[in-house]
Amino acid sequence: MAIPHCVPTSRPAANPPPGVIVRSGDPFGVEGTPFNSAEEAWFWSVQAEDAKAAGARVAAGRGAVQRPCEPADVMRAVDRLYRSRALLRDHLYVLAHYGRRLSAPDPDRHREQRAHSLWGEAFARLAPVLRAKGIVR
Repeated sequence: MAIPHCVPTSRPAANPPPGVIVRSGDPFGVEGTPFNSAEEAWFWSVQAEDAKAAGARVAAGRGAVQRPCEPADVMRAVDRLYRSRALLRDHLYVLAHYGRRLSAPDPDRHREQRAHSLWGEAFARLAPVLRAKGIVR
């Protein structure tokens, strides 16, 4: 089964860029650069899904930086956590709202304090899942 996010090259790279993971079995297949945090992966996924909803064509391997997943992989991880009741509807609302704003809730703002705690809880549960999949460092 072909992995859709791997882009074969015509010749091997002598020295891949720092942070790029190369599969040991296939020197021509680049897995991609993992995200530095689960929040970064979430913001990327929300942007990609919003662009897709607006009519953009999302294709694997076309971005400036190759990633080890598709935006739907991050969304699927959140969905699995919700279905297993590790995340509540309130978590999803906060993730969606602040994901579209591309900023985490500010704990210093009185109206965002509850959202900040829900945001932290959600990423405390999501980060280990994404790390296990190799999406996040």
